[in-house]
Amino acid sequence: MSDTRRRVKVYTLNEDRQWDDRGTGHVSSTFVERLKGISLLVRAESDGSLLLESKISPNTAYQKQQDTLIVWSEADNYDLALSFQEKAGCDEIWEKICQVQGKDPSLDITQDPIDESEEERFEEIPETSHLVELPPCELSRLEEIADLVTAVLSSPIRREKLALALMSEGYIKKLLGLFRVCEDLDNREGLHHLYEIVRGVLFLNKAALFEVMFSDDCIMDVVGCLEYDPALVQPKRHREFLTKTAKFKEVIPITDSELRQKIHQTYRVQYIQDIILPTPSVFEDNFLSTLNSFIFFNKVEIVSMLQEDEKFLTEVFAQLTDEATEDSKRRELVNFVKEFCAFSQTLQPQNRDAFFKTLANLGILPALEIVMGMDDLQVRAAATDIFSYLVEFSPSMVREFVMQEPQQTDDDVLLINVVIKQMICDSDPELGGAVQLMGLLRTLIDPENMLASTNKTEKTEFLSFFYKYCMHVLTAPLLANTAHDKNSKDVPEGSNKINPVCPDNFQTAQLLALILELLTFCVEHHTYHIKTYIMNKDLLRRVLVLMNSKHTFLALCALRFMRRIIGLKDEYYNRYIIKGNLFEPVINALLDNGTRYNLLNSAIIELFEFIKVEDIKSLIAHIVDNFYNALESIEYVQTFKGLKGRYEQEKDRQSQRHSRYRRDARSLDEDEELWFNDDDDDDDGEAVEKRMEDDFSDSYGKYMEAKKGAASGANGANNNGKAAAIPPASPVVTPNNSSASVKTVGLPATPVVKTALVGLVDYPDDEDEEEEDEEEEQSPRKRPRLSS
Repeated sequence: MSDTRRRVKVYTLNEDRQWDDRGTGHVSSTFVERLKGISLLVRAESDGSLLLESKISPNTAYQKQQDTLIVWSEADNYDLALSFQEKAGCDEIWEKICQVQGKDPSLDITQDPIDESEEERFEEIPETSHLVELPPCELSRLEEIADLVTAVLSSPIRREKLALALMSEGYIKKLLGLFRVCEDLDNREGLHHLYEIVRGVLFLNKAALFEVMFSDDCIMDVVGCLEYDPALVQPKRHREFLTKTAKFKEVIPITDSELRQKIHQTYRVQYIQDIILPTPSVFEDNFLSTLNSFIFFNKVEIVSMLQEDEKFLTEVFAQLTDEATEDSKRRELVNFVKEFCAFSQTLQPQNRDAFFKTLANLGILPALEIVMGMDDLQVRAAATDIFSYLVEFSPSMVREFVMQEPQQTDDDVLLINVVIKQMICDSDPELGGAVQLMGLLRTLIDPENMLASTNKTEKTEFLSFFYKYCMHVLTAPLLANTAHDKNSKDVPEGSNKINPVCPDNFQTAQLLALILELLTFCVEHHTYHIKTYIMNKDLLRRVLVLMNSKHTFLALCALRFMRRIIGLKDEYYNRYIIKGNLFEPVINALLDNGTRYNLLNSAIIELFEFIKVEDIKSLIAHIVDNFYNALESIEYVQTFKGLKGRYEQEKDRQSQRHSRYRRDARSLDEDEELWFNDDDDDDDGEAVEKRMEDDFSDSYGKYMEAKKGAASGANGANNNGKAAAIPPASPVVTPNNSSASVKTVGLPATPVVKTALVGLVDYPDDEDEEEEDEEEEQSPRKRPRLSS
C-alpha cells in the first residue's frame, strides 16, 4: 500500500475535556511490523519525529466530523483527533480506515457501540432511518418518551438522530407545555418522567437544543422540570431562588437589552450546571462538554460587549475613584470589576491582552491604589484579587506604572508600598491575604520576568526604584522587632540568654517569616542591590536575633537567610560575617538546642558541613579560631572535626610554603625545572603552560623586587594591606584578630595562597591561588603544581 501524506494537527483530549494541540505533521497509513497491522503515523514537519503511531483496530469507532476532522478513542479516557488542512487528505485517510474495518466510507462513523439486547429492544429505530420516530407528545406517552431518551444516550448515532427529531418537530416546546399541565394537575409521576426526559435531552450535548431550552420563554420551565427529581421526597425550589432570592445588581445601569439578556441567561445556565444537575460520573462527563462551551462563549460575548461600551467602563472607574461615592456603592463597583476580570480568564490570549490594556488605559492601577488603602476588608480583599489578575497578566505593566509614581506622589502612597503595608497589617490570624500579597511582590521583583529585549534597563531601573522607595517599608517590622538587641553585645560570649525582644506573638512571627522569605529570594536573585542593603543596615545581625525566637519556624527562616548568603561564596559577605562575629548567635542556638535531634539541629549542622565541603577558608579559620572549644564536644557528626582538619591542613601547607620562600629564587631544584618544562597531557595543558609562563615572569619580578626591599630594611612597607617583604620561615598567626592577614608573592613553582585569615582587599589573583591549593592536594606527585 502506498503512503498518503497529508498535513494534519494532532489533538488529544485532556482531563478537563479540552483539546490539547500535540503538533503539526504529515499523516500516512502503513503496515507497522511491531503493531502487526495497518497504522496511522504522523511525523512532525519540523524535525520528522513521530507524533502519533496508532494501529487501526477493527473494533475502534472512528468518526468523521466537519469534512476535515477524524476523532476516535484509543483507550479509556484517551481521545485523539486529526485535523486535516485539506478535505481531500481527510477523505483518503477515512477511506483507508473504512477499508481496514470493512465499512462503507460514505458513513461518518465506523462503529455503533451498542449491545445486542438494546438493538433487539429498539428495533423500531432502524439503522438506516434518517430520524428517530418520536411518540406523540401526550401525557399518556411520557414514560415511553423517557425510556427512549434514556436508552439512546449510549449510542452516538442514535443520540444524533434523536436530536434531529427533537429539533425538526418543535418537540421541546410541546414537552414544556406538558410540564405546565402536569404541575397544574400535580401529576407527580408525569413530572418525574419529565425530569428524566429533560435531563436526557441536556445530555444529548447539542448546542442547537440548548439554544431552544435556554431561551427566555423556555429556561424557567426547564428549571421547573429539573426540580422534580424522583430521588427527592420534596421538589427543590430552584425557580423561587432564581426569581426572588437572586438579585441582579447593576452597579451602573446597562442600557443594552441584548447584553442584559445574555447576562441573565449565563447566570441561569451556570446555576443549572453547578447546582441543579448532579455531578456527572466519569462516563457522563463528556455529555456536558457542549454545555461548558455554551457558558464559555456566553462569557466571552459578555466581556466583549462590556469592553466595547466605553461609556459604561469609564463611568465605573470614575465612581470607583470618586471620594463622594458611598462605601456600599464602592464595594459593589470593586466586586463588579473583580468578576469582570474573572470572566476575562475565558478569553483567548490575544483578546485577554486587549482586555487588560483597555483596563490599564481606563486607570485600573490608580483606582486600585486608592481602594487597596481603604479600611473596608471586603473592598481590600476584592482589590487584592484584581491586582493579582493584573500582576499575573503583565508584571511589566505594573512595574512601569509604579516607577512613574515618585514624580507625582509621596512614598507612603506608592502602589507597592500600599501592597506591602496591607501585607504587614493583615488582620487574618492565618495571614492568608499576606501570603497572597507576598507572592505578588515576589513576582514583581523577580528578574526572570523582567523584559530584556524590549527594555534592557527595566531590571536595573526597577530594582533601584524598589530598594530606594520600598525596601525600608518591607523591612520595617523586622528592624522594629530586633531593634533593642544592641545591648546584647554586653552579654558575655556564649551566653544562653534569650533575647526578650524576639516576638512571642504567633501572628507577628508568621509575618516576619514571610518577610524573611522575600529577603532570602532577594539574596538569591538581586546580588548587588541586596548586598549593599545588607551591609548598610547590618541586616544579617538583626535577622540572627530571631535565632532566639521560641518559634522554631522563625529561627529556621533566619538561618535559611544566612545559609543563602554563605551559599553565594562571596568574600565580601564572608568578611562582613567575620567582622561582625555573626556565627555566634547560630552556634549559641546549636548549643541551646542541646542533644535534641530536630530540624534546627540538622539545618545548623548542614550550614557548617557546606562550609567544610566547599572549603571556604576564611570562614573555616574564623570558626576554628573562635568557636572550636565550644564545638569540639559534638562528636555525633564529623563536621566540626572536619573543619579543624581542614584548618590544620591549611596551616601545614602555608608553613611549608613559607619555608620554601627561603630558597634562592634563582636556584630552582631539578624537579621544579622539569615540571615547568614538562608537556602536560591534560586537556587544558597548553593553556596551563602558557599561563604558567606569564605568571612566572610577573611573579618572579615581583619576588626579586621584594627581596631587594627586604635587604635594604624596608620590612614595614605596606601597600593596601599586601605585604611586600619576604615572609618569615613560619607563618604569623593571630587567631583572635579576624581583620589581619598575611599575603605574599612568590614563584609559580612555590605558589602562594591567602592565609587562613582574611585580607582587607580582594585581589584578582585570589581565585587562582585557591585553585592551586586544590591541585596540590589532588596531586601528590608534584606538590608545587599549578592548576588552571
